[in-house]
Amino acid sequence: MIVHVVNPGSSSVKLACADIQPSENAALPGQLRVSLERAEVPLAAPPGDPDPAALTAAILELTANWPVPEAIVARGGWLGRVAAGTYRVTPELAEYAAGDGRDGLGSVLALHLAGVRRVPAFVVDPQSVQELLPEARVTGVQGMDREARFHALNARVVARRAAYEVGKRLQDARVVVAHLGATTSVTAFDGGRAIDTTGTGPDGGPLGALQAGPLPTTALLRLAGDRPRAEVLRQLSAESGFLALTGSANLRDLEAREATDPAVQSALGAFVHQACKAIGEQCAALPARPDALALTGGAARWEALVDRIERRLSWIAPVIIVPGELELEALAEGVGRVLLGLEAPREWAPPAAETA
Repeated sequence: MIVHVVNPGSSSVKLACADIQPSENAALPGQLRVSLERAEVPLAAPPGDPDPAALTAAILELTANWPVPEAIVARGGWLGRVAAGTYRVTPELAEYAAGDGRDGLGSVLALHLAGVRRVPAFVVDPQSVQELLPEARVTGVQGMDREARFHALNARVVARRAAYEVGKRLQDARVVVAHLGATTSVTAFDGGRAIDTTGTGPDGGPLGALQAGPLPTTALLRLAGDRPRAEVLRQLSAESGFLALTGSANLRDLEAREATDPAVQSALGAFVHQACKAIGEQCAALPARPDALALTGGAARWEALVDRIERRLSWIAPVIIVPGELELEALAEGVGRVLLGLEAPREWAPPAAETA
């Protein structure tokens, strides 16, 4: 079957024509075979939100020679607290997602494209997936609960692949996934459910190419001072980590400098230490020893970094390396499981507080 995939990012809309075939392994029916033809539409730099109608026209022109799809699938934005899965895109869902700015653009584009193609539209594992255990939400401050964002789309597809590597279905496995790149998150999956996570950006996760990583509360208060909130959040999520410690956020450049640059060596040591601690923490969130640990993201291409983490943690479980990100594949596989009848599509409803 053919599906068109839409994945908006900060600087472009990544597209794919996905050819999805059933699994060849009867024991792992969800292990679909996906091949992608890729394309990309650039986005203007902020400020200002892109025009969905103009983008739809550009996408239709670029993909005019692609085979007719059976569905359109996109990366979803913030949809309120939702369970993981593949959701039908309705006008109500797209309107709600549009309030999330660029992060909600995928839902809007999927609906527009599906209207032209006369096929259904879906989003897979929206960014607001929240499956944390109740005890993982509670903090020691009354009325303040954790609502952690993490790399839900990529983390879940990597968890699924790591489970397959050890001969299990995701719903029968316990997997910890460390997404290590510009930003980071480490997430514990139990039976397919993300029961706990460090979160990402200013809310948690080890340091990354741009992300600060955990800070002592007193240091955070000193950093914030009287500065505007947006300025502090930008520093923590986009101006810290390797960039602040070494002057570069380019992981390939940092890998090349590792042998001779003491600043890179120090930052790498801190990165490995924080990543190992975070992975160990998420292992402890599981009810039993994990079946696999998975490393993904751009940093998973850095051989010495991966080797150091693997040597420290391989006593816990097999370490599976899935470098880069698989968001286009994750979107294709998610809708493929629905179209093949392996999963039922989910129906989205506005958050309860907004329907009262």
